[in-house]
Amino acid sequence: MTTPHGYVTIELRISERETPVHHADYMRYALDEARLAAAAGEAPIGAILVVAGAVIARAHNRREVWQDPTAHAELIAIREASAHLRTWRLGGSTLYVTMEPCAMCIGAAILARVERVVFGARDPKGGACGSVLNIPEERRLNHRLDVVGGVLEEESRALLQGFFKGLREKTKADFR
Repeated sequence: MTTPHGYVTIELRISERETPVHHADYMRYALDEARLAAAAGEAPIGAILVVAGAVIARAHNRREVWQDPTAHAELIAIREASAHLRTWRLGGSTLYVTMEPCAMCIGAAILARVERVVFGARDPKGGACGSVLNIPEERRLNHRLDVVGGVLEEESRALLQGFFKGLREKTKADFR
């Protein structure tokens, strides 16, 4: 099935339901998406959305390509999943993302009624799941979700650090 943004949705079953044992398996697919982002010159952040063991949406950052400040991997995955399921309510789903979501992305996950967010690397500059803000712990929100951090953290962090190191080196070379 093709979604409104031109992605082809896939069904990939790792287990009948996601458990902590399987978080790393799913995160590897998010890392594949992050590598696609890096290859396109985007910040290497990837996301997948899983329902009942099936990967129903895959996405990576596209801010530069689309010139859209909201084109974060998480938002694209949520949009694609909603289009695929034909509902904005994503109860029972798990969003896997290679970097701790920002305020916009965790807000979208909450509004979409995502059940769980699993992330890789922490974001000390903009993370909204405990690093800078802790939006999921805000008791006044009408929906609460579970957050699991640090899944394949080293691999996620290495991908991000390598990408930004390359950008800095390119910038230095451009000014010489």
